[in-house]
Amino acid sequence: QFQLVESGGALVQPGGSLRLSCAASGFTLNYYAIGWFRQAPGKEREGVSCISRSGRSTKYKDTVKGRFTISRDNAKNTVYLQMNRLKPEDTAVYYCAADYTVVDGACDYDAMNYWGKGTLVTVSS
Repeated sequence: QFQLVESGGALVQPGGSLRLSCAASGFTLNYYAIGWFRQAPGKEREGVSCISRSGRSTKYKDTVKGRFTISRDNAKNTVYLQMNRLKPEDTAVYYCAADYTVVDGACDYDAMNYWGKGTLVTVSS
């Protein structure tokens, strides 16, 4: 069954770190660009970061640049989002999504069409 499963969400204090994982089952991630998105209560979903098929191209929302790092391990069929120096405004449900791409080009948030169910990140003291 074609599935993306996020994990790693938790309650963490401001300034803390978390690593989110996005594991694929039923298909191989090698041919997919992957994006991380988040949705805070009362707000629209927004793109946080994405990574191309090979991992050579990445993109970040301005407010997370320098704090978040996206990476992928195609051998483990998993994409990660390392989140450091977390802030209360990072609180949200985080989702990963996949875009099948023929060409290994830059990732595109708007092209993602397979979604996981999300993992909750709460940053609070």
